Amino acid sequence: MLTIWGRLNSHNVKKVAWLAQEIDLPHARHDVGGAFGMDADYLARNPNALIPTIEDDGLVLWESNAILRYLAARHASGTSFWPDDPAARAMGDKWMDWQFSYADLQRNAFLHLVRCKLEDRDPAIIAASAQACGKAMMILDNALAQTHWLSGGDFGLGDVPMGVYAHTYFTLDIERPKLPHLRGWYDRLRKRPAYVETVMIPLT
Repeated sequence: MLTIWGRLNSHNVKKVAWLAQEIDLPHARHDVGGAFGMDADYLARNPNALIPTIEDDGLVLWESNAILRYLAARHASGTSFWPDDPAARAMGDKWMDWQFSYADLQRNAFLHLVRCKLEDRDPAIIAASAQACGKAMMILDNALAQTHWLSGGDFGLGDVPMGVYAHTYFTLDIERPKLPHLRGWYDRLRKRPAYVETVMIPLT
């Protein structure tokens, strides 16, 4: 059975837990990181001292998007999560890598509004982060004007990483430009039970 190590209030852990539920993969998750700390056993699996880490049939793997690709290839091959056509996979795959650049833009708004004490928040830093996020999300909005899902015609792996960050984007108390296609995509995600259970939890 798949084992996932990582606290669920981590964006990167949410990705893996969400995908595991979407593909009906039995798994157990253990809280690690943040307030839960990391013991020597965990650090032996992941010397980077980051989350998540998984073990699946003897394979220990870290780096969240590498984990997503592995799980889809091994446990959902031939589906919309891992299509046989390399071009179809690549359509969604590019958004998985794009997410890492986006995460840097959103980090300051998230940290100041969620992780910082009220007296430590810097409105200028939050506003700058929100503006940068809005510009980036316009790119996503334009893409979603052309396709129902980031993965193509069907929901798939390419929707997972940005799907996690989209929830935070629409939940944070920040100014946002009008992004109707992005909002429609987010609304479709919110109808997925696995998304509700693993992603749409309070920001902490």
